[in-house]
Amino acid sequence: MIEVAIIDDHKLFREGISFLVNQMDGISMQLEASGYDELLQGLKERKIDVLLLDLDMPGSDGLEVLEKIRVPYPEMKVVVLTMHSDPKMMAYLMEMGSSSYLLKDCSAEDLEKTIRGVVDQGYYFSGPLAKAMISGLQNHSVKKPRLKNFETVTSRELEVLQLICQEFTAREIAEKLYISQRTVEGHRKNLFEKMGVKNTAGLIVKAIKEGIIEP
Repeated sequence: MIEVAIIDDHKLFREGISFLVNQMDGISMQLEASGYDELLQGLKERKIDVLLLDLDMPGSDGLEVLEKIRVPYPEMKVVVLTMHSDPKMMAYLMEMGSSSYLLKDCSAEDLEKTIRGVVDQGYYFSGPLAKAMISGLQNHSVKKPRLKNFETVTSRELEVLQLICQEFTAREIAEKLYISQRTVEGHRKNLFEKMGVKNTAGLIVKAIKEGIIEP
């Protein structure tokens, strides 16, 4: 069972999202919060797999909430809910530790795909805006990064990075490279550290921004 929480200051919106989530097979809304303090208390009482985070809450900065919860709850996937469709904002959110984002007028189908996607592969990009960001990654090759902090990235780590950017799961990467899934996760962790990112979504965004993936 995928356990979900939502933080949003509008009760009607929270209840609507909760109703939709509880109709999804194998997914359950376990926590509704109107603010950060209520969310924090709820997270202490139960394990949450996916947090739906409203970016624009009066009296509570969604970006600040995102930053605060990444350290104590690194395994929890955060999906930002927003009305902003700015590519720069989306990229910034990914680098801050978000696993995905959704516009508030998204469909129930998109919501379900996103929840399942972030659980299955650590991130999920949906919609025309996100597709535009990663369209250049498909069928591209990896070059050795020129940036100083990437000097210790190995050829194998670059292979793993390429496959991550092409949306392969850890299991699929392991099969393609004839290595164990645990080894893949080790390479992913090393890439996080060397590239200065918090999660897989941030890793992909960094690869795009730094031009590591090129035609």
